[in-house]
Amino acid sequence: MAESAHLLIVDDDRQIRTLLRGFLRPEGFRVTTVADGRSMMAAIERSAIDLVVLDVMLPGEDGLSLCRELRRVSRVPVIMLTALASEAERVAGLDLGADDYLPKPFSARELLARIRAVLRRTAEVPAVIADPEETAGLLLSFAGWTVDLTRRQLRSSQGVRVDLTGGEFDLLVAFLHHPGQVLTRDWLLDRSRGRMAGPADRTIDVHVGRLRRKLGDDPKSPQLIKTVRGGGYVLTAAVAGTMPP
Repeated sequence: MAESAHLLIVDDDRQIRTLLRGFLRPEGFRVTTVADGRSMMAAIERSAIDLVVLDVMLPGEDGLSLCRELRRVSRVPVIMLTALASEAERVAGLDLGADDYLPKPFSARELLARIRAVLRRTAEVPAVIADPEETAGLLLSFAGWTVDLTRRQLRSSQGVRVDLTGGEFDLLVAFLHHPGQVLTRDWLLDRSRGRMAGPADRTIDVHVGRLRRKLGDDPKSPQLIKTVRGGGYVLTAAVAGTMPP
C-alpha cells in the first residue's frame, strides 16, 4: 500500500471534512473533500482516486444510491459512514459494493486503520472495470452454473442470467476460489467486501442465505453450500475453469 494514496472524503458536514483532511494529510495521504454526490463523481472523473470515504446521509442523492452508481463504472474501494448503524443498513451498503462500514461518531484513528486495511486488501484489484469486450472469457462452472468473472454475471444451465448483488457475487467468488474447504464467517467477511465490527454480527449468514436461494439450494437442507457447525460454510461442488492470478 502506498501512503501517497489519494482519498476522497464525501460528507456534507464541513467540520468533519476539515477534521479528516487535517488528520489524514500528515499520515501521508493526498486528500480531496467534497460535500455531495455530484461533486464526488466530478472528482472521480477528474482525478485518480484510490479510496472513497462516503457518508450515507447526504443532501440530494444519498450515499447508498451513490455507491450503486459508482459500482457500475469503478471498483475504487468505498468506506461508508453512517449515523444509523442498523444491521439492515450495513447489509444494504455491502450488497451495493461497499468495502467497509463505520458508524458515527467514530474515531479518526479507527478510520485511518480501516483505510489502510482496505487499501491493503484491494492493492492488486484494478480500480477501473475493464471493457468486457476486451477481457471476456474468464469463466468458471460448477453444478451446472456458469460465472463470468469479467462481467460479474451468473448464468444457469439454461443460460438464464441470475442477478446477484455485489456482496453476493464476491461471496460466491470466495467459495469458488476454495471449493471443498471449510471457510469461517470471519474469513468470508474479510474476502467479501470488508469486515464489519461486532462479534454478534450475522451479516454473512444473511448473504449466504440469499445466495443459496438464488442458486436453488434449499436453505432448510442445503446441499451446495453446506453449514459446518462451529466452522463456517463449505462449497461442495467441483469447480471447472481457471481463476485469474
